[in-house]
Amino acid sequence: MRVYVPLTLSGLAEAHRAGELGTGPLVAYAVTPALREWYLSDDIEELEYAALNRAALASLRLLAADPATARRRVVVAADVPDGAAAAGPDRRLDPAALGEVRVAGPLPLAKAAAVHVDSADAEADVSAAAEALAAADGGDDDARFVVDGAEDHELLWYATQELPNLV
Repeated sequence: MRVYVPLTLSGLAEAHRAGELGTGPLVAYAVTPALREWYLSDDIEELEYAALNRAALASLRLLAADPATARRRVVVAADVPDGAAAAGPDRRLDPAALGEVRVAGPLPLAKAAAVHVDSADAEADVSAAAEALAAADGGDDDARFVVDGAEDHELLWYATQELPNLV
């Protein structure tokens, strides 16, 4: 199963040093039944893109919680055995948790298939979105527009061999 783990650049650097994304349980995003129902598509590539975007939003939340880290969203795509990731039974119906799964146990960085990171050009919009996130969550339409501005930036794809250059 492909999962998308939200991080920050500092979190990615730590994962690179440690050789793992964490010891678990880790919050990640994947193509879940709830995500399939919400997205209304049978195209697996579209569904995986939707899961990647949900992880990018979670990465933005990590940035909002840590103003000292570089203002770039980071998502690591990794492959885990079927059954290693499961949707939390208490959050399945929560719209904010669409596609959210918990990965049990450690997730070695060697299981990463790719890394997705914002370009330097996105930093200003991502920074503004991180600052506006709380207001957007509170229903502020102007703040939601700012958050959507970060989502207009596509995350760049990096091979795992490029990790040393990213961190």
